[in-house]
Amino acid sequence: MATPPADLAERVRAGDVRAVARAISVAERGGPDARALIARLYPHGGRALVVGITGAPGSGKSTLVDRLVGVLRAAQATVAVVAIDPSSPFTGGAVLGDRIRMGGHARDEGVFIRSMATRGHLGGLSSATADAVTILDAAGRDVIVVETVGVGQDEVEVMRLAAVTVLVLVPGMGDEVQALKAGVMEIADVFVVNKADRPEADRVVAAVESTLALRPADASAWTPPVLKTEATGGVGVDAVWQAIGRCRDQRAGGDRETRSRAQVESRLREAVARLAGEQVAMRSAGAGWACAVTEVMARRIDPDAAAGQLLAQAFGAKSGSGG
Repeated sequence: MATPPADLAERVRAGDVRAVARAISVAERGGPDARALIARLYPHGGRALVVGITGAPGSGKSTLVDRLVGVLRAAQATVAVVAIDPSSPFTGGAVLGDRIRMGGHARDEGVFIRSMATRGHLGGLSSATADAVTILDAAGRDVIVVETVGVGQDEVEVMRLAAVTVLVLVPGMGDEVQALKAGVMEIADVFVVNKADRPEADRVVAAVESTLALRPADASAWTPPVLKTEATGGVGVDAVWQAIGRCRDQRAGGDRETRSRAQVESRLREAVARLAGEQVAMRSAGAGWACAVTEVMARRIDPDAAAGQLLAQAFGAKSGSGG
């Protein structure tokens, strides 16, 4: 028998680890129970520091996260890790299972680790990642680390969720060229050149620093540091956490408010789009939807126009582009 959202929310707020795991599963399934659960937990969040860790596959993100967790636990901070993995084409579940790479913390009650599958969602995160962060925040975790799937240069969605974003680069994977590109380079608050024992590491650092030097000067803005680490041995990881803390502290004023507002606006747009889609699917199921598909297939109407008609049917509004 499923736990009612109200009861599950109370157990989450009490820090019950089993309840937290179950709540994230509810959020991943979506639907009315997920919305009711988040509605009860959302007012009790906003306290945790959310750190995004992104970068290309093979850059050592999971190892860095594992070492960061060790640093945080040494400081008596409670931690949650949400590791986004590719989806299995057969089960839809997470393929890599980052919990395996962070197994050293499995018996630590101060650490909660959850792998989530992308399930086709673009941008490096899962569609339920924001809800998972809300749940963990309400459960009282001090720091929530979100590790993205590592999909490449356009993996920028983490910025809309994290207070501080760390981009992990690695020598020998073309990062000197990537450093000159737009996209993920523009969202980083802290740059980490991992596997810095490789001879090309200094070249990557120089390339990133040169790119940062091209940005408009702003004395009040945060200047992203470029740090070198050897995460496997824990070298340089303390400096990464210190940089994250400095970034958080510097943004304690207006900049933090601006960033938070942009994040809320982004999440609100996603919620509106999701709920609108659910309403259209529910109200246009059957003949209306089948008719729209037939009309588009016959090219008597284009997809946008058909979508406008479905929205009009679902919400009782006039379709059209305005004017």
